Amino acid sequence: MDQDQFDDEAADARAAALAAAMAGPLTDPAQVQAAQQPHPYAALTPDCVLDALESLGIHSDGRMLALNSYENRVYQVGVDEGAPLVLKFYRPQRWSDAAILEEHAFTRELAEQEIPVVPARMIGGQTLHHYQGFRFAVFERHGGRAPELGDPQVLEWTGRFIARIHALGAQQAYQERPALDIRSFGYESCAFLQEQQFIPADLAEAYASVSQLALDGVQRCYDRAGDLPSLRLHGDCHGGNVLWTDAGPHFVDFDDSRMGPAIQDLWMMLSGDRSEQTRQMSDILAGYEDFCAFSPHQMHLVEALRTLRLLHYSAWLARRWDDPAFPLAFPWFNSQRYWQDRILELREQVALMAEPPLAI
Repeated sequence: MDQDQFDDEAADARAAALAAAMAGPLTDPAQVQAAQQPHPYAALTPDCVLDALESLGIHSDGRMLALNSYENRVYQVGVDEGAPLVLKFYRPQRWSDAAILEEHAFTRELAEQEIPVVPARMIGGQTLHHYQGFRFAVFERHGGRAPELGDPQVLEWTGRFIARIHALGAQQAYQERPALDIRSFGYESCAFLQEQQFIPADLAEAYASVSQLALDGVQRCYDRAGDLPSLRLHGDCHGGNVLWTDAGPHFVDFDDSRMGPAIQDLWMMLSGDRSEQTRQMSDILAGYEDFCAFSPHQMHLVEALRTLRLLHYSAWLARRWDDPAFPLAFPWFNSQRYWQDRILELREQVALMAEPPLAI
């Protein structure tokens, strides 16, 4: 990211802190309990971050900026010599060391093939480091701006590089990382929300009913798509994880990289109504098919994968509710209005999944 973006993020962080302060004391019991519980990240103080970098023999100049990240903790740290570095401290108990190293190996392979990604920096022969119970990696800082996803040339260029990621991703499978599938993103997400009673009692039955209808619709979409190959994906390939420069796009944050169908890295580039999405997908595939074949059957999964992402997002918030950063950053979660909106959203998805797929 460029310095203007860092300044914007710092302003956003200050605004969030001010909003939290103005909101006064927490009144929701779940928020109060989450805020009172100690969390592993509570020990990740500024001194700990700087000392972690120093432990690798890299001397900091003391400047540090917290970047916008909730799943992990990410900081830009100034160093005595050279450009600032980015340190990512991985969320405890999310990935095993082996799963993190698989992702590091994949992005390193991509970089070696001159595919524009940002791999973890090799220091002392290692990309994953440990300090005071935390696991962290160091990355070069790369500038860029948000891509103009309404520009056909930008979409074609982006599609070309996604295809190159997929061409390498298809050469071997992850052994430690899970797949993006109906079970993990769908059924397990719904089960967690219901078992932990995050849904208000008067909406629980309606949510259970519509989520089951949604999962049935997802299964029908997968049945129509047929047996599709699974490959190593970026996994979270939306516009925020694609930074643009005059030299074209580069891809950041492979933290959610998993096995899955190729369309997962394409559909999040789409926006607008059906006709706009059809045009956008055609532009993406104009570049994608320069390097990878694309089966039209995958289009059956666009709304199915969108539905799974919506289910998984609610469960993600619920699973992270013990992290004090989450009740402050997402105060609307676990409210009556939130779950009413999710029920309506899933009903809309049920209808969309019953429609014919986008024509390409």
